[in-house]
Amino acid sequence: MSKTSTRAAGDQSTNVFGDASTETGSDTAIESDTEPDELSRDDAFEMLSNRRRRYAIQFLSGTPDPTSLSDLAEQVAAWENETSVAEISASERKTVYTSLQQFHLPKMADMGVIEFDQREGDVRLTESAADLDIYLELVDRYDIPWSLYYVGLSSIGIVLTSLAYAGIKPFAAVPFVGWTVFLIAVFTVSSACHYVLSRQMRIGSNAVPPEVDDA
Repeated sequence: MSKTSTRAAGDQSTNVFGDASTETGSDTAIESDTEPDELSRDDAFEMLSNRRRRYAIQFLSGTPDPTSLSDLAEQVAAWENETSVAEISASERKTVYTSLQQFHLPKMADMGVIEFDQREGDVRLTESAADLDIYLELVDRYDIPWSLYYVGLSSIGIVLTSLAYAGIKPFAAVPFVGWTVFLIAVFTVSSACHYVLSRQMRIGSNAVPPEVDDA
């Protein structure tokens, strides 16, 4: 992951609120006065479509207390540049800080996902953020998605049990019931592995975002 491409992807809309932020000043508190009962699917997809916002949610989900914008920007910048907070440069931190302050956090506040107090520089998640409890199925180019895995496993099971039931050797050496029990065990183990891995891929479930941890 290159630093240039990361900043380009995360900051393409940074200047949209640049003038507005200057006019309103630093004493503006942006909070969600009416939090929606449930975040719409479109809003959820839009919220999670940007990696910088996903990283912000990841960091904020780690504490119930308000977090300073400075601390949030430092950690997001470190994740984006695949380094530690102590090693990020001043320019990297400033780029993320400005982007979060002027664009991403106000947008997230408008959707009711966070409360953002610009005067105090504090940010915290709202209860509406629970609607973003999804997992990212990151698939390496040498791997296959779970959906395709289950389709393949089901197809193999149908073929094996059919051959055994028809008495075709060498598959008939194992009784039909034996193949059935074997396939049930395979599906049970696969489902358990899928559950554990999916929990690890959920945003906010770990100290490190799934994308960073998977890289």
